[in-house]
Amino acid sequence: MRRLILTSLIVLLTTAPAASAQAPKPDERIAAGVVAGGVDVGGLTVEEATTKLRDALERRLTRDVVVKAGNRSYRLTAEQGKVVFDAERTAKRALYEGRKRPETTTPATGGGATAGVDVGLALEHSQAAVQAFAADVQARSTRKARNATLKITVRKMVVRRARVGRQLDAAKLAAAIDAALADPGASRRLRAKLLRVRPAVNANDLVRRNRTVLTADRSTFKLRLFKNLKLRKTYGIAVGQAGYGTPAGQFSITNKQVNPAWHVPNSDWAGGLAGQVIPGGAPNNPLKARWLGVTGSVGIHGTGEPWSIGTAASHGCLRMKVPDVIDLYPRVPVGTPILIK
Repeated sequence: MRRLILTSLIVLLTTAPAASAQAPKPDERIAAGVVAGGVDVGGLTVEEATTKLRDALERRLTRDVVVKAGNRSYRLTAEQGKVVFDAERTAKRALYEGRKRPETTTPATGGGATAGVDVGLALEHSQAAVQAFAADVQARSTRKARNATLKITVRKMVVRRARVGRQLDAAKLAAAIDAALADPGASRRLRAKLLRVRPAVNANDLVRRNRTVLTADRSTFKLRLFKNLKLRKTYGIAVGQAGYGTPAGQFSITNKQVNPAWHVPNSDWAGGLAGQVIPGGAPNNPLKARWLGVTGSVGIHGTGEPWSIGTAASHGCLRMKVPDVIDLYPRVPVGTPILIK
């Protein structure tokens, strides 16, 4: 019997609610000095405190959060953020917290000794909704950096300039919104910082990479020299005749020679010279003065037939007047891009 009584007492003690969490008594008042969310609820009943808290805080706690990112504003409503403020539960928290203070008395007429405590609000919101909102702001605010690009045409260099990108930290923004929604005194107007993202290639990089560019226009028989993406000089040329057309495309200068030897191709048009090597400077060598190799056996060279300039007369090469090719030669390093069109 003694064991049964002892067991019953233990069960009763462990299952009975703490005194501080017992339901409010009729006309019981919150201890003096208890504050909730900056609102003094001391001396009030739970019902009175609920009304006071709702009037003082509900409108403030359910304001929209407005985020400014760049030149645009984004709005998160209380409904979207699933913000819930329970004024009654907050009032009960204040009552229960006041009960814990040993120095506090709560006479039937209300009031009591000063408790000096600020209880937390029964305030909730959806962190998942906030994270989704922050991710949406990030997606709308982010702009990828754009590299500068160069388009080579026969007449000009077309540069599309680089553009600086911007990036927003969604996790940091979500944390700031969470903090604002949890604090009744916090501002609901936030500014999200946009980080600058620099492009990998800008216009100056294009200039450095393309100090020299050549273009050959077969339709107008013009060779153009560009320096730092600006047209510097135009030369007249002859191009390949019918059946031996100069190839079109973008190539590069592969080699350079002064007074080059002519390795005669094994072609019917070469006649008895086919397969031979004609020394540089020889009268029967058509490659006069300078050679700038383009692709295969095609290159830029001087000609002993200056009257052919401006016509389709070669076997695929780009012919130039001797003074012109001598002038061009030192201006063009190996590796220079050349567009033939």
